[in-house]
Amino acid sequence: MGLMINGVWSTSDTAEIQQNGQFVRKPSAFRNWITPDGSAGPTGDPGFKAEAGRYHLYVSYACPWAHRTLIYRSALGLQDAISISVVHPVNMENGWEFDAFPGATPDAVNAARYLYQVYAHADPLYSGKVTVPILWDLQTGTIVNNESSEIMRMLGDAFGAIATAPVDFYPSHLRAEIDALNADIYTHLNNGVYRCGFAATQTAYDIAVTGLFGALDRLESRLANRRYLCGDAITECDWRLFTTMIRFAPVYYFHFKCNLRPLSAYPNVLRHTRDLLHQPGIRETVHLDHINTHYYLAHRRINPLGLIPIGAQIDLDGPDWDAPDWQATGH
Repeated sequence: MGLMINGVWSTSDTAEIQQNGQFVRKPSAFRNWITPDGSAGPTGDPGFKAEAGRYHLYVSYACPWAHRTLIYRSALGLQDAISISVVHPVNMENGWEFDAFPGATPDAVNAARYLYQVYAHADPLYSGKVTVPILWDLQTGTIVNNESSEIMRMLGDAFGAIATAPVDFYPSHLRAEIDALNADIYTHLNNGVYRCGFAATQTAYDIAVTGLFGALDRLESRLANRRYLCGDAITECDWRLFTTMIRFAPVYYFHFKCNLRPLSAYPNVLRHTRDLLHQPGIRETVHLDHINTHYYLAHRRINPLGLIPIGAQIDLDGPDWDAPDWQATGH
């Protein structure tokens, strides 16, 4: 997919496939934090104060990592406070591009054609991957952060006084439980589907797919007697799970060979996904046309002819995805 080397775009491989065939994701590079008063956060420099109209999100509707920042923006009522630009769903030899596609937008901030140009604006000598989401500071003209999990925390914390629908998705009394769930969900599901799909050896794939379905088994049992992962209220780990599970049936089951069992074999996980889909403001963040187009057309090493399987055409507005009535199933 390419990367930047000293500020110049290169079509070189990002080298995330190790010698043993396993996919290992590289860490994000920009790690500053927005805080209520502009003080330094857990990492990075001070000076980024939460203010309405100051920040801009660069996103892809296809990308699950970008999707979860869009969910926070919508669920917390920050649409008017934080603007967005949406890339074309297919990233090929030039990476993410601002081009015509239903729902995609031009770059409203830097007038870039390609996302790598936005990174070059922030750091003319940047070396690394060019990924979404990007949280951009309009005041200083730079990238604040491109790590989705940290952007979620910032939107949920620093923007509390600005949000029109503030919710604490990371309450202090549940943080240890949420952190443990996040770790399991990230390793085996959020990143686990990629470890299945991008595996370059049978052993690497077998390890990844076994871990993935083991995690689904654990979550299915956990959700048997509770509506959400930590009880009766939605927390951060629910949203982190959701962006993977909403893509599972149309994309990961087919394209990434996550097909030991279908999502329908996990009725509690499926009910949880449907429940979250019907929360206020969430359906509008889910764009299956972007999702299917991206995965099946951009990953030509996996799907060289760019064919989209008919089973990927899921109707999220149909009766199969209606909001469920919550009731415990027991185990």
